[in-house]
Amino acid sequence: MTKKAVLAFSGGLDTSVCVPLLRDDEHYGYDEVIGVTVDVGQPEDDMDEAYDRAHILDDHRVIDASEEFVDDLIFPLIKANGSYEGYPMGTSVARPVIARHCLRVAEEVGADALAHGCTGKGNDQLRFEAVWRASDLEIIAPMREMNLTREWEIEYANEHGLEVEATKEEPWSIDSNIWSRSIEGGEMENPSNEPPEEIFDWTASPDDAPEGGEVVEIEFEEGVPVALNGEEMDGVELIETLNGIAGGHGVGRNDMMEDRVLGLKVREVYEHPAATVLLKAHADLESLVFTRAQLKFKPLVENEWSDLAYAGLVDEPLYEDLNAFVDSSQEVVNGTVRVKLHKGTARVVGRESDDALYSEDMVSFDTGGVTDDIDQTDAVGFAKYHGIQGRLRKSLDEDT
Repeated sequence: MTKKAVLAFSGGLDTSVCVPLLRDDEHYGYDEVIGVTVDVGQPEDDMDEAYDRAHILDDHRVIDASEEFVDDLIFPLIKANGSYEGYPMGTSVARPVIARHCLRVAEEVGADALAHGCTGKGNDQLRFEAVWRASDLEIIAPMREMNLTREWEIEYANEHGLEVEATKEEPWSIDSNIWSRSIEGGEMENPSNEPPEEIFDWTASPDDAPEGGEVVEIEFEEGVPVALNGEEMDGVELIETLNGIAGGHGVGRNDMMEDRVLGLKVREVYEHPAATVLLKAHADLESLVFTRAQLKFKPLVENEWSDLAYAGLVDEPLYEDLNAFVDSSQEVVNGTVRVKLHKGTARVVGRESDDALYSEDMVSFDTGGVTDDIDQTDAVGFAKYHGIQGRLRKSLDEDT
């Protein structure tokens, strides 16, 4: 009977090395290796890498899930102001989409196993397997199970004619989708080393970005971006367009120490131009339309949402519960936000909404003492009570 393994296949070093390892009788002995490449909006070069190496597979399935990724994961992320330890998540929210399609293909072809190229030190093994372990299929992770190093993989790839791009001099591990690009490994594993400019692809060096900068206007409906600079766009087009604009101004670089789910602290470098601008604009619009109580409470939900999304636990019931609250809150998040992009920075310079909890007449210094709804003298009674407990305690202390 033919033994089949379905492999989450990017065409990079790790997944390319997995193919001969899965076939090797000494290791796993699978007769057929079926690669599944899921398009989550990664650049054409990344997809070309998968196509170029597809010949090493027995079958190659390519699935366009870019719209699904944006609609089902990125839009909820924007509404939840999703971030982990200060950066916009990208890889973590893409993994469940990829894992689901791999599982579907495995069930269609009657596979015996699902395989991935993740190591035993990272988060992605958990994100894939949180989805896959709902099935009865065997899960194979050669890098983890064989304790492979990146140097060993490069030598093995060369020996087997895999022609991968990674070298001992530039052993970067790069992952991209429409929302984010992550770069790790090599000399950057030393946190004191400055990332070489050559690793950046989506963002111009802030030093070389245009002097004058640029203002972009983003329109939101119920928390979702629907137009850029007055032009209505679907989610994929809007994010791709904004990636180009903001990246050209050097916006969206992160160089950080990150705490993985396993507890390891690692150095990560990210590029996420559109994500930086959209999250900043969205949070600013919320400050215009939310009550003070909403602004105080929602970050609690956002933190829980982000922790689940970072771990890939999108099938956790709490994740669905949190999304229900977030969706309800977004009914009033409608309006436009203007953001100034300049040499690596994104700064909100204006916002407007028909749902704004703001009255220029009420707060202006130029409206005098009285408006239709408020009289400055109304505050006298409130001011007398404000801080009363502190004053009482101070007076009691002074009397003793």
